[in-house]
Amino acid sequence: MATLQIRDMPAEVYEALALRARTERRSLAQQAVVELGRMPELQARQRRLALIAELRERLQRTPPVTPGTPLARLVREDRDR
Repeated sequence: MATLQIRDMPAEVYEALALRARTERRSLAQQAVVELGRMPELQARQRRLALIAELRERLQRTPPVTPGTPLARLVREDRDR
């Protein structure tokens, strides 16, 4: 696992992080990881991965389209136009 060392952190940022850590009963490092994990870029990535997993699950539950199914016939008719 990677590590991060922060130098020259503004005192108000440190104090706010330390307060949240105490409130949540976490260490300063644990709280920093939680706060960084809330970055919009990471949350968007997590939503995308969850959506991909949901779509894969749906595909596994959906019966395959075979040449005799109505959907396959409709697609074939559309292609023939």
